[in-house]
Amino acid sequence: MKSEQSLLEEIAAQLREKKLYLATAESCTGGLLGHLITNLPGSSDYYLGGHIAYSNLAKQRWLDVPADILETFGAVSRETVLAMAFGIRQTFADKIFPERIIGFSISGIAGPSGGTPNKPVGTVWLGLSAAAFEGSYHFLFGGTRAEIKDQSAMQALEILAEGIPEL
Repeated sequence: MKSEQSLLEEIAAQLREKKLYLATAESCTGGLLGHLITNLPGSSDYYLGGHIAYSNLAKQRWLDVPADILETFGAVSRETVLAMAFGIRQTFADKIFPERIIGFSISGIAGPSGGTPNKPVGTVWLGLSAAAFEGSYHFLFGGTRAEIKDQSAMQALEILAEGIPEL
């Protein structure tokens, strides 16, 4: 596994090379991904910022996640993280061409309560939205609440470092 620092440097290099920006929408991680990204000096060159959309109301209000998606699939689902990732791109679309923005989202059940048989504690969905790519990633992490949050944010960095989508 790569270090946090090397993942951040890979992400920064790709975004700078491709002249792209990153924006995040976080639920269960409560801003941890944004915190990690901004630990690298110079991240303001490519990181626009993000929303902590912890409640369903925040997801609807700030990210335009449709109520019917939340009602049908729940906050922790492929459909929701894709809508969140797209929504965070649109948040900045009046200032930067949305084609230049990568949206990344996280929603999950960090516990210790809140799990169900179909979505146990540790269930996490990550979403990515770009001009020519849309992807979702499902994980089941173990450990404490803090460990699940850490694993979720680190997995997000690994996915981003693997390859920022081409335009």
